[in-house]
Amino acid sequence: MANTINNNPPISFEFFPTKTAEGSQKLELNALSLAKYQPEFFSVTYGAGGSTRDRTLETVLSTQKQTRIATAPHLSCVGDSREQIKELLDFYRSKGINRIVALRGDLPSGMGLDRGELRYGNELVEFIRTETGDHFHIEVAAYPEVHPQAPNMEKDLENFRRKVDAGANSAITQYFFNPDSYFYFLERTHSLGIDIPVIPGIMPITNYTRLARFSDACGAEIPRWVRKQLEAYGDDITSIKKFGEEVITQLCEKLLKGGASGLHFYTLNQAAPCQGICDNLGISAS
Repeated sequence: MANTINNNPPISFEFFPTKTAEGSQKLELNALSLAKYQPEFFSVTYGAGGSTRDRTLETVLSTQKQTRIATAPHLSCVGDSREQIKELLDFYRSKGINRIVALRGDLPSGMGLDRGELRYGNELVEFIRTETGDHFHIEVAAYPEVHPQAPNMEKDLENFRRKVDAGANSAITQYFFNPDSYFYFLERTHSLGIDIPVIPGIMPITNYTRLARFSDACGAEIPRWVRKQLEAYGDDITSIKKFGEEVITQLCEKLLKGGASGLHFYTLNQAAPCQGICDNLGISAS
């Protein structure tokens, strides 16, 4: 596939903390491979209810040290007290971390209504600003196809605006496959006077069963034609990956040509699928 993008757009890559030493070694190698594309930053996820707190912290520090790329921890408020969050903020600030992805976070299985002292993403953003001023660049989540727990788009846009008003610098979207949903979301936010960058979240397609499960859970619509073609490949992993790379490359092309201010890749701790897409787009590696 021919290169299509003349200038490197801002890109970033997301990882999740691993549970084993072997997984950590693989993650380090993949991060070093992706660092060659000179991303603006890496990010590291945070488990439901803070279940990966220590591993997230370790992964952030080790990734930034090994790659010399700014690495942003995800931070959620569900299940954590203000004191616990403040301790994390102070620690990250002491280690030279200056970017955070601030999220409400998922509820762990079995957690009732007692979610913690901060309940929503905008409350977490406001708390970070109160405690640390402008030290952190704060990313928040956006949902072009509407948050699965929101009753409608209007309420979802209200929630997004609250996070922006609380002090968010930019946003990363849930992944999607329909570029029109992204551009419509931008139209709606601009009509509300919201002008922070909203970066499309990009999910490479490498495993149909896993993708379908993720998408059903988070409300990301897989277009019928894509779903049917992936189903037709069955267990032919090679064909799934080839087709997936073409679909996602074309999606990224449309987004960048339409004015998207960057791309954020959900890597699932795999470098190769993202490398293929970046190479197709003409994003040069050092």
